[in-house]
Formats: sequence, structure tokens, C-alpha cells
Amino acid sequence: MKKTPKIGGELALIEQISRLFHSRQKNITLGIGDDCAILRPPAGSEILVTTDFTLEGRHFRRDLHPPESVGHRCLARGLSDLAAMGATPIAAFLSLALPGSMLENAAGRAWIARFFEGLRTLADLHRVPLAGGDTSESPGGNNAHILADIVLIGATPKGKALRRSGAFAGDALYVTGHLGGASSELFTMMRRRRLGNAKTTEDHPHLFPEPRLDVGEALLRRELATSCIDLSDGLSSDLAHLCRASRLNAEIEQAAIPIHPLARKSGAIAALQSALHGGEDYELLFTAPASRPMPTSLAGVAITRIGTLKKRSPKHPMMTLLAPDGARTELNPGGWEHFAKPSTTRNRKSS
Repeated sequence: MKKTPKIGGELALIEQISRLFHSRQKNITLGIGDDCAILRPPAGSEILVTTDFTLEGRHFRRDLHPPESVGHRCLARGLSDLAAMGATPIAAFLSLALPGSMLENAAGRAWIARFFEGLRTLADLHRVPLAGGDTSESPGGNNAHILADIVLIGATPKGKALRRSGAFAGDALYVTGHLGGASSELFTMMRRRRLGNAKTTEDHPHLFPEPRLDVGEALLRRELATSCIDLSDGLSSDLAHLCRASRLNAEIEQAAIPIHPLARKSGAIAALQSALHGGEDYELLFTAPASRPMPTSLAGVAITRIGTLKKRSPKHPMMTLLAPDGARTELNPGGWEHFAKPSTTRNRKSS
């Protein structure tokens, strides 16, 4: 077993992070160690910026989530946003607030080291350098929580970034991968208070989601998609975002929705609810002209057509679910919504 590096304080923690993520990157002139990072964006590109909180008690629990998963998910959330716009990552910036006690004991130092190992493994996979950030002691004394804010910088050719607002009436709706696996795994974890014997990230869609960067870049490069969004809040909620941005209605074919094997274990009704509303799958939902040939997979990830966009009409629901027997029902957003009352939205986070 590898020994956990001793972390004596903030300066030592910064030195450890700098050593762990030190690497030369063509798009970074100056990284960790100065007041600011200096980036060199590709010629002819636009810069995309996204930021995401990872909050203990809201997005993860120390008694339930392995530290590697917390680090992985922290970075994956931002990478998925870049994927939805077809962007290529340039750099990441992490601001991390930790309870002071974590730096003072071996268990706390081990947790921190494993957190960064999870983050670095995913960063190395997608060649995303950590170019800077900030560290602080989180408030709250003995009840202090871990707070992480990740900022991702990406680039796309000028005027080419995929957006939510580019869809047209008649466009087909597609999703990558499978839906409902993340919320199903979280439910199992909450119930059993332990992990299963899964061997791959495909078996752990909640703990180790896979941001679809290669798919997003392929959609942009091959000019296949008219609009795109990542499925972080749930298909029903994120499709509503896309419909509002593009000012269109949508019709979803229930039988076409690719449901994750983990969700199917809970029965047909629960599986459908997880796929529609569960969230945190970090797959891509995108649109394309129905006449445009679409491959069955991109970058090794399955592509499934699940519906069609229609002209906006006040006489029809914004989203309609078409059952196998032909029955049509209104589909309302049922995924995650911050600040919503518990009675109006289903809490699928880890708190």
C-alpha cells in the first residue's frame, strides 16, 4: 500500500497539488504557483467557461462516497458541460475548502490524497491540466463541510459551439448511452450503505460518470447536431430547458428510451421514472435534422433516437410522452431543481 503524503498546512497542500498536477501543456503558459495562470487559447477559437459546486451533504457524503469518486465527479460535472457544447478542454481551476481537522490527522490526509487521485485520473484521461485555484479552511468548526468549486475552460472554433437554442421543428431527438443508471445506483447505495462488486465505470454510473467529450467534439466537428445539452438534472428537466431555448415542443417515444441495466432491475415503472427524472447520467441530449443520417454510435458510445421536435403550440403540452400503445400524456419536468420545495421536485441528490 502506498504511503499517504503528509500534509502539514495550506502551503504544503498547495505544494502537493502542484507536484501532483505538474505537466507541460501547449495551451498553458503559466500554471500553478503564481498569482494568475496564463492561458494560450488555440488560434481562431472562442473560450468557453463553466463552473460547478461540489458540496458535502448535497452532492456527496463522506460516509457513503469513496474519496476517488468525489474527486472524479467534481471534475466530471464541468467536463460534461464542455461536452454539451462540443468544446475541447484547455484547463481546470479548483477552489477547495476543507475542515481544518482534516489536515491534522492521518485519516483526513488520506481522504484528501484519494480525492485528488480520483480527480487526476479523470483529468489525465481527457488531458485536462489543473492550472490553478484556491484553498481555504471551511467554516463551521467540528461541523465544517468540504466545499469544492471547479472551473473548466474550453475552446471551440469561432461561431461553432453547440447551443440549446439551435433546434428546428422537425428535428429528431437523440441521446447518448443509457439513462437512469446514476439515480438507481445512488438509491441502492442509500439503501444498503455499501457498494456492490462492480468492476468498471459502466457498473458505477453514479460514482464514476463518464463525460461525453469525444461525442460532443464529434458532433461539432462533423456538423451533425443543431442543438445539445447534457443530462445532469434528468431527461424531463433538461429537455424542457432545450425546448424553452429553441421555442419548440417535443414528443418522446417511451419505448425508445435507452434505460440503463441497473435501472431495469427495479421494475418497468421505477426504471422509466429513473430514466425520465433521475438525473446525473451526464449523457448528451441533442437534435439533428431527421433527414440527416446518424450513426448508431459515436466515439464508441451508443446513439439512440428517442423523439421529435414540433412547432410550439399553446394548444399542446411542451413535452409529450408517447406510450407503446399510442396513448399520449403530458410530460412535466420532474428532475432536480435547486431551491424547489421537496413536495414539487424529487430529491435525487446525495443529501
